[in-house]
Amino acid sequence: MNEIITVAVAGASGRMGREVVKMVLGDPALKLAAAVSRSAAGQDAGRMAGLDSCGVEVKSDLESALAETRPDVLVDFTTPHSAVAHTRLAIEYGVRPVMGTTGYTPEDIEELDKLCRDKGIGGLIAPNFSIGAILMMKFAAEAAKYMPHLEIIEYHGDQKLDAPSGTAVKTAELISEARQELRQGNPDEKETIEGSRGGYYNGFRIHSVRLPGVFAQQEVVFGAFGQTLKIRHDSYDRAGYMPGVNTAVKKVMTHTGLVYGFEHYMD
Repeated sequence: MNEIITVAVAGASGRMGREVVKMVLGDPALKLAAAVSRSAAGQDAGRMAGLDSCGVEVKSDLESALAETRPDVLVDFTTPHSAVAHTRLAIEYGVRPVMGTTGYTPEDIEELDKLCRDKGIGGLIAPNFSIGAILMMKFAAEAAKYMPHLEIIEYHGDQKLDAPSGTAVKTAELISEARQELRQGNPDEKETIEGSRGGYYNGFRIHSVRLPGVFAQQEVVFGAFGQTLKIRHDSYDRAGYMPGVNTAVKKVMTHTGLVYGFEHYMD
């Protein structure tokens, strides 16, 4: 790809947003067109991210930033309650959304895919950009064909807004594509404390752990007669997501329609 891709970053002052700004500024194939953050408005985006000044002033309003700069791609790591609105806004301006934010329903994804196709642009919603996490999901889906009894346990910091995580939900969806619904456990079991068995999904359970000091981990535990199998992924640093985000920014320029899941960019 010869032309430089221009990128806007929403949630630029957040922990993931700052990593995205650094990644874009460090890649000569990309150009930072805009950075958006209410709390950091007026600052230089490079300095905000801990780098030298880059000449891009952080804006407080996403729509005005998109209208003014008309970037090729929007990378968004904000909050679940703003995810759908930000995606619609990007598509309206002909900007390809790369969304690392959760909070979408299947109906939202269907609608946004149609909007992308109507505009002739690509888009991506990815619950996780980590290569290792995507491999964990793929391996779990494969294992579920042979060991259908399983539970998902995911661990995040205590300030995470959604439970279960988008990664856990995506893992559950991929497993369900490979495994018929099977209601697990004793049919007569009763919870003496409501919710102690976790969330129910297609016959298996998802458990969400929220604790200070935890970053992001997930394991899928499979059980069979005389054996267990655990497939686990641990993230230790947000920089580990950036190779995936970089790939997404470039690949979203090559297709039309909205893709759900970074695994589709790894085929």
